[in-house]
This record gives sequence, structure tokens and C-alpha cells, in this order.
Amino acid sequence: MTQVTYFGHSCFLVETSGAKVLFDPFITPNDLAKEINLDSISCDYIFVSHGHFDHVADLETLANKTGAKVIGSWELHSWLNKKGITNTHPMNIGGIWDFGFAKVKMVYASHSNSLPDDTYGGTAAGYVFQNADTCFYYAGDTALTYDMKLIAEDYKLDFAFLPIGNNFTMNAADAAKAAGFINCNTIIGMHYDTFGYIKINRELATKEFRNKGVELRLLNIGETITN
Repeated sequence: MTQVTYFGHSCFLVETSGAKVLFDPFITPNDLAKEINLDSISCDYIFVSHGHFDHVADLETLANKTGAKVIGSWELHSWLNKKGITNTHPMNIGGIWDFGFAKVKMVYASHSNSLPDDTYGGTAAGYVFQNADTCFYYAGDTALTYDMKLIAEDYKLDFAFLPIGNNFTMNAADAAKAAGFINCNTIIGMHYDTFGYIKINRELATKEFRNKGVELRLLNIGETITN
């Protein structure tokens, strides 16, 4: 059984195979997530897709508070080490590592990347997780790319997290195409509605997926589901 809790924007907690895995922690600056208490969040791992503020705003705080291992680009790893956060694991595109709770592959994301001090953050990334309980894809911020078809060649996904907000990432129409590329019929939307540039029409977004026979799940902030 795998549980998914939504903390807003692109931040999720996935509980699988005895591990608590947090993605792209951006909570306290997000007005839509003001009911989320950062102190209530515990995690064993923090996976970071890239270094933009809306994906790492609470990273240092949560890494220090929880002692979680932080996984991301070499550049993110080095940046955190200089800040005294040393429980890190660097990866790069195409690499696979067995973290015990799952084997994880870092995959390409078509997006820019810089760290909060405006230094280069490495290549933006997504991750594919596989264990005995589930197989899922966290896309990070990305455009639609043909590389996504490679995921379907190697993995049978149970669900995937895809950005749908447009402007900075693919929109719902392209994300629905991406669902076809990765051969996944259950999509959890992310990176939408947080601020003006990425406001969506939920009805139209859902229709884009429904027209392709794919379920789009738009979670309420704080909601937990089981996949």
C-alpha cells in the first residue's frame, strides 16, 4: 500500500515500503498551504527535482529538522554540504540507486535550474521509483518530451505526478499526451494554481485527460490518498 499526501504546489509525501519520501518542499511561502504545519512533517528522504525557490523554500529547515537524506543533482548536494547539511546523495540523469525502500532512477526533465543564490543547479530532473509495492514517476518541472517514452519501455507505472500549470511547465493538454507517452492511466496533477502564472481551469484540465481515457486527480492540500 502506498499513501500520498499533498502539501501544495509540487510538494508531496509518499509513504511506501516503510519509508516516508518528501518531494520538492515548498510550503511556508505558499498561501494556499497556510494550514499545513511544517513541524508536523516527518520524512526519511527528500527528493529535489531542481533548485528553484518554489521547490526548495523549506528544504534546509526540513533537512535539519528531520535528518532526512536529501537526493538531487551534484550541484544541489555540494550547495547543501557547504551549508552543513551532509546527509545527501548526489545523482545525475540516467543513474539508478537502490535506497533500500526502492530502486530510483533519475530521469531527464526539460526545465531551467538554478539554486537560491542564483548559481547553476545542474540538470533539472524527475525520478522513477520501483519496489515490490508500487512503481511511480515524479516528473518535476518539465515540458513534454519524447524521452518520456523511454520510461514506458522500462517500467509499468501505477501512477505519476505531472505538472499541468502551463507557462513554466507543460499544460494539461501536453500532460495528457505525456500520460500516453509513459503509458500511465492515473495522474496526480501538480504545479498549478499557486500563483497567477499557473492558474488553471480544473474542468478543462480534467477533460483533457478524460478524452484520452486517463484519470487526473487534483488533490486538496492536506489530503491523503492511497494508491
